[in-house]
Amino acid sequence: MSRLLVVHHSPTPVSQALTEAVLAGTRAPELAEAGSGDLEIVSCHALEAGIDDLAAADGLLLGTTANFGYMSGALKHFFDTVFLAAGGALAPDGGGDGGALGSSATKLPYGLWVHGRYDTTGATRSVLSIAGALPWRQMAPPLEILGDVGDVEREAAYELGATLAALTLEER
Repeated sequence: MSRLLVVHHSPTPVSQALTEAVLAGTRAPELAEAGSGDLEIVSCHALEAGIDDLAAADGLLLGTTANFGYMSGALKHFFDTVFLAAGGALAPDGGGDGGALGSSATKLPYGLWVHGRYDTTGATRSVLSIAGALPWRQMAPPLEILGDVGDVEREAAYELGATLAALTLEER
């Protein structure tokens, strides 16, 4: 059975709506029709997820709010907790060196969504920077949502969830 881990910090009704849409996408009817009954979806708050959850995952979705130009403290805590045990590595210049940790076929596929009131640039950059130092590979462009969440934003979040679920199933 494949496992898709969803690690998120969703402290507001708006960010919770995005998380719910992503999770709904991971359970898209089209996936079930394709015989994906053997995909387990594990949703964890970023302060509760740990290395055991990550080690058991075949795919990963990360969700965060943008706070003062950075990812949420909760998602940063997740990274701080798992970085070394998950194979994180830095190049001599201090940049990410996740590429040195194996072929792309062995890297954990991941996706990201970020919600901000005014800007998501710094939050997205900070997550991608740390993820680049881990043996992960980005499988979809980051979903960056500003302001309120309507039908268009929910649909984009749903599609991100469905995409990562389908790609996680392909990995097995």
